[in-house]
Amino acid sequence: MSIYDYSATNIRGEEVSLSDYRGNVMLIVNTASKCGFTPQFEGLETLYNDLREQGLIILGFPCNQFGSQDPGADGEIEEFCQLNYGVSFPMFSKIEVNGGGTHPLFKYLKSEAKGTMGSKSIKWNFTKFLVDREGNVVRRYGSVDKPSAIKKDIEALL
Repeated sequence: MSIYDYSATNIRGEEVSLSDYRGNVMLIVNTASKCGFTPQFEGLETLYNDLREQGLIILGFPCNQFGSQDPGADGEIEEFCQLNYGVSFPMFSKIEVNGGGTHPLFKYLKSEAKGTMGSKSIKWNFTKFLVDREGNVVRRYGSVDKPSAIKKDIEALL
């Protein structure tokens, strides 16, 4: 299996194949609207604006599994992200990233890039997975890793 074999429903309810992003560097993030890390939307949007012409695509996946910090419906989440942070990168429908209901894409990401001390589970909102132009999962970043701090890693792949 490759990352390009997966698909997900975008925030407007349309099925999107990750093969649509083939040839781009991807940063895949589980997000939340009411989290201490929520201001990272601003940094993610800055990265996207600075590097999308060079081939960066950021994919946001809302998740309500950590402290119930994204309880709204998809439309509310989309509106919040646009109004408060000007998010223009693709956002997807709310998913689960851990447990029995884990979205298949996140099962794959977690198996390809383990977390701290080899753990597979995602510890909190705003965990980020960096994928190169060939679809290889290069690295996992934790919630505390600000988007600006990983810009050099992204640029190296572009």
